[in-house]
Amino acid sequence: MRIDIISLFPQVFLPYIQTSMMRKAQERGIAHIFLHNLRDFAMDKHRTTDDYPYGGGAGMLLKPEPIYNALEDVKRQCGEEGCVKHRIILTSPQGMRFNQSLAEELAKESHLVIICGHYEGVDDRVLDWVDDEISLGDFILTGGEIPAMAIVDAVVRLQPDVLSEEEALREESVSSGILEYPQFTRPAVFEGEEVPSILRSGNHQEVARWRRRRALERTLFRRPDLLISANLSMEDLQILKDIMRDLQIILEKQTEKLKEREMPR
Repeated sequence: MRIDIISLFPQVFLPYIQTSMMRKAQERGIAHIFLHNLRDFAMDKHRTTDDYPYGGGAGMLLKPEPIYNALEDVKRQCGEEGCVKHRIILTSPQGMRFNQSLAEELAKESHLVIICGHYEGVDDRVLDWVDDEISLGDFILTGGEIPAMAIVDAVVRLQPDVLSEEEALREESVSSGILEYPQFTRPAVFEGEEVPSILRSGNHQEVARWRRRRALERTLFRRPDLLISANLSMEDLQILKDIMRDLQIILEKQTEKLKEREMPR
């Protein structure tokens, strides 16, 4: 997979893509990441990439010419390498929400081009050259570099042979739509808090059952929305029913206690 990133600040990517998994993926030839400084494609000697919007308004917009020139240069380079299919992404707060499903879709592409948005946005004509606008969520960032990093990380880790077998199994579990179960390491007791005894029992079947229940509990209480689209088994549904039954028992007992306290004496 080839990934080209067009940014006003390409240097911010270097420490990240030269570290850990990203570095290994590139060393193995699995991912090829290229950085492009948008200012190198500006039309004037001052390397101007932004301007005021027509009609007035706050802030500045990224100009269309540098982006167009950068895209054409990337396409030319790829064409020389035999790559003719490109999926062009603009990081934008107006874009679709990035999630695991979209990451898996993008991971199947042979070539991604990511344009990092900045300022108040881009000249609207740029959108004619873009396949996807992508947002990390409903919050404001200084620029599109952090979203671009998130997209690259999520996509590269899905490439074959990037993750170890153990990591890949964990990735599959996470992408099933269930939050991770609680995990612990040594020491067994710290500040009076003890690791659940079941995890030290050596009974792998019971450990797996405990982990699944805790994962479902955590998902139910923290992100119940995930359960709607999660890949659940009949056993999972029974576990959720048991959790709801236990909650109902607690509610009934607490209700009885309240009634007893409120009764006149």
